[in-house]
Amino acid sequence: MVIRVQIRRVVGLSSIFGLLLAGCYTYEPARTTPQPGAEFAWTLNDAGRVAMGGQMGPEIAQVEGRLVQATSSEFVVAVSSVQLLRGGEQVWRGEQVRLKPEYVSATLEKRLSKSRSIVAAAVTAGVIALVVTKTSLLGLGSPDPDKAPSDTAQAVRRPRR
Repeated sequence: MVIRVQIRRVVGLSSIFGLLLAGCYTYEPARTTPQPGAEFAWTLNDAGRVAMGGQMGPEIAQVEGRLVQATSSEFVVAVSSVQLLRGGEQVWRGEQVRLKPEYVSATLEKRLSKSRSIVAAAVTAGVIALVVTKTSLLGLGSPDPDKAPSDTAQAVRRPRR
């Protein structure tokens, strides 16, 4: 029973660590020409919102996804999400959309943030160390000397008079 609880803790911590790593990415201005296969976000200008509104919906602020193909006249994007002007988000499942460069005001590239990754790794290591030392997860801890052992005898209940 104790081993199952410990395994659950380790699995839970591993899941948290995975989520932290997923949050370590940021979108930064693209430094190079977009290459197919990379993750990007394209901020649309007013002309882009009007042109793409019928295909993608109104009030689009940003299109996020994987670049499938790039030519001088268009980007073919497998869309993963669309950010709306008023703060909402629509999740897509890789549907392909064609964006013209004149519809785009900024191209942002998805990159691993070194500083966020270091902070996330340090926090995760600290939490794991805390859990391991406080729960005797590895059998290295010692029982609390002030805590009396639990009574193993059965309690006798007597009715009140």
